[in-house]
Amino acid sequence: MGVRRRVLALVAGVAVAAGAVAVAIAGEGRIGAIEQRLLPLNDGPAYFALRSRVPLVPIAINGTSWLRFGARVRVRIGEPIVSESRPDRAAVETMTTALRERLEAMVADAPSPSRTGGIAAWVTERFNEWPEGSRAAALEAQLAAGGSNEQEDEAQAV
Repeated sequence: MGVRRRVLALVAGVAVAAGAVAVAIAGEGRIGAIEQRLLPLNDGPAYFALRSRVPLVPIAINGTSWLRFGARVRVRIGEPIVSESRPDRAAVETMTTALRERLEAMVADAPSPSRTGGIAAWVTERFNEWPEGSRAAALEAQLAAGGSNEQEDEAQAV
């Protein structure tokens, strides 16, 4: 996305927030292969919240890395993060850190979804946009980037 489009998106977002409408922004920017671990957070949600003078509400969604019919998806909504600070670098970093800490606590006990096969595996690969090209490649990249936890590794690989 070019700079002009980003500025226009921010202006539109601020206008929406001024109208007391809820806006959802995925801080990770994509789906992760490990349900109990966050990907790096973008600082956009914190900047947007500070700039718009609205609270940042952490929302954790688990159960979507393996898709299957009838499976449960868990959605947890955390306490709002409120700040009266100006949207400078320090305030954005502070709010992003607070968001990361709350989200990490919210996903820490997420159950590992059961591995699916057949049509459900096909649905998982087609409807989850894996930047690495597949769930297996995304899992490998996430494990390489975030260290290793043997129990999680075994649960995710099965």
